[in-house]
Amino acid sequence: MDYLARLADALWNPWLLGLFLLTGLVYSAGSGFFQIFECRTWWRATVGSLFQRRGQKTGGLSPLQALATALASTMGTGSIAGVAAALTLGGPGAVFWMWVSALLGMMTGCGEKLLAVKYQRPGPDGQLRGGPMYYLRDGLGSPFLSACFCLACIPATLAGGNLIQSSSIASSLEAAFGLPRLLAGVVTALLAGLIMAGGLGRIAAAASALVPTMAMLYLGSGCAVLLYHWERVPEALGLICSCALSPSAAAAGGAGWTLSAALRCGVARGVFTNEAGLGTSAMAHGAARVDHPARQGMWGIFEVFLSTLLVCTVTALAILVSGVWTPASPDALTGAPLTAAAFGSVLGPFGQGAVALSLLLFAFSSILGWSFYGQQCLEFLSGQKLLAVYRAVFLLCTLAGAVWNPQVIWQLVDLCNALMALPNLIALLFLAPQALSLLSGWKRQLQTQGGKNFKVQKMEKTIDS
Repeated sequence: MDYLARLADALWNPWLLGLFLLTGLVYSAGSGFFQIFECRTWWRATVGSLFQRRGQKTGGLSPLQALATALASTMGTGSIAGVAAALTLGGPGAVFWMWVSALLGMMTGCGEKLLAVKYQRPGPDGQLRGGPMYYLRDGLGSPFLSACFCLACIPATLAGGNLIQSSSIASSLEAAFGLPRLLAGVVTALLAGLIMAGGLGRIAAAASALVPTMAMLYLGSGCAVLLYHWERVPEALGLICSCALSPSAAAAGGAGWTLSAALRCGVARGVFTNEAGLGTSAMAHGAARVDHPARQGMWGIFEVFLSTLLVCTVTALAILVSGVWTPASPDALTGAPLTAAAFGSVLGPFGQGAVALSLLLFAFSSILGWSFYGQQCLEFLSGQKLLAVYRAVFLLCTLAGAVWNPQVIWQLVDLCNALMALPNLIALLFLAPQALSLLSGWKRQLQTQGGKNFKVQKMEKTIDS
């Protein structure tokens, strides 16, 4: 597998990571840094819309269901174990570059979700379909690149979206309760199979129940750690910034960090946790029925904000303020055990249990989200005739992951992700004028509606007086 690792590294470092940042910068600058200066707009269009009653629409997911389905895969084990590993490999400065990546990625996510809705098509079952393969084919005019995206996505769903996640579930249950790994795999496969059999609607319903539960459990526990060590938070933030901007400060930790290591680990972690630019989560948002494509783009911004700027930041700060992080030691904890130790330092066994349960829920929700992506790509390539075969193979991979340590296939996952991201980022750059024009038009529409509403309210007040 060494040749796969070398090929993946050649694609990712630094070319593809730079392309992610470039795409985010193009969308950010082209929109006037919408994610910053129009934060009230996207916040009101997402969180604010949850308090508005809307009529039920058929033939597609609601915007919130699409978000939950996308978050089911993005809020995976990387939010717990990946951030801790980035701290070990790149130092605290990696968190700063993760923020930069996420800040730019908010507009990348907006653009790909907007385009997914613009080029969505009805499927044979009446549900809407959308995603990179559609805007690559119909927007960019390249059936070849759309096929390349799908062919890279399918093995990624079986490996990174299933084998690795199933292994995490089995390991957690074995460590916590002594449950045999095979039994854990059978139960996971049965539950996943029952949900997959119900199609997109059942996957979205399960995601809508799982995502809020695991987010509240994990964020609640992490915020409790931060509140307990509140006086250390400014120091942790200062350490993150100093290690990101000063090579001498980054190297002072005794762990051999460099500025390039912090940049590489931070950007990679940002990409892998929010998937902005990867193209996968756009398939979930492409199934949403909304009144304007830009409205779903707002949920793309919120998705990156929640999965990276909020969840990953809570993980990083909890580790740094808890005192369990010892980077100079060769036997220092890393990954999920480091995060569990940070939570347990304040909350005791409950904190460690919260991390273990969150890891289990994150991994299972990732299996559901990635199963949907794989089915969408296969259906795009060959229709529905091979979906039953894919589901059977997918569930067999769930069993295999439970009894086998699949860490050796990480190189394959990295390569597949690179081969997905490359055509998607090319499409996003070439279609940026379309996406930014749609966003600008939607902003003018909102301003016009806002002015009309203001005039109506003013007139009503005049009549009442």
